[in-house]
Amino acid sequence: MSRVLFITGTDTGVGKTVLTSLLLRHLRESGVRALAMKPFCSGGLADVEAIEAVQGRDVPRAWVNPFYFRQPVSPLAAARRHGQQIRMEEVLRAIRRMRRECELLLVEGSGGLLAPLGERFTLAELVVKTRGGAWVVAPNRLGTINHTRLTVGALRGLGVREVGVVLMEPSRGDASSGTNRELLEELLAPVPVLVFPNLGRKMGIKRGLGGGAKKVLERAKKVLAQIASPDSFCARCLARG
Repeated sequence: MSRVLFITGTDTGVGKTVLTSLLLRHLRESGVRALAMKPFCSGGLADVEAIEAVQGRDVPRAWVNPFYFRQPVSPLAAARRHGQQIRMEEVLRAIRRMRRECELLLVEGSGGLLAPLGERFTLAELVVKTRGGAWVVAPNRLGTINHTRLTVGALRGLGVREVGVVLMEPSRGDASSGTNRELLEELLAPVPVLVFPNLGRKMGIKRGLGGGAKKVLERAKKVLAQIASPDSFCARCLARG
């Protein structure tokens, strides 16, 4: 079975789709047979379209996004409105199906780590069941230390060893932006904490990162390579942590 990396976050709108799409493109251009999926999507389909802009239709959309709801609410709330019950085993089957098609699968979460996805499970339980690694995306701004520690703590508390943090630089930082990484490295050690550069508004992510794609990827190349590396989590160190 292929390796699986989950892209989760401290909240919604923190940059999970940006990171997932850029990482997917980086992997594929590096010769890795990678795919991405977003099992749950509520509201619009922009996140799914961003993934497909990179990987095309290598797999059907129903595989990339098996659970879609028009209402912009948590997947659990949306499913209940329609009288549906989504069981974790259904989602695990969808993930296994995608894993058989690639060497490395990126799974983008919906909302924060503990947002309810179905009956009695969140993304955290999916990480545990698939024995995957998890990158926690967080905005590099005031308040991120608390939210990031809570999210990482939830994963580690469930026994997930391969956990990393990616701080997304804002277009305009605040007083905490220059100190967050150092403090999180100290407080979360040995969990790796990376800073992803701000890429501006002209990435063209929904158009396959066209136009400024090379420049974007060049700026973020080092961080993307670290995230993609099997050694990025320092598994032996985390086992002692």
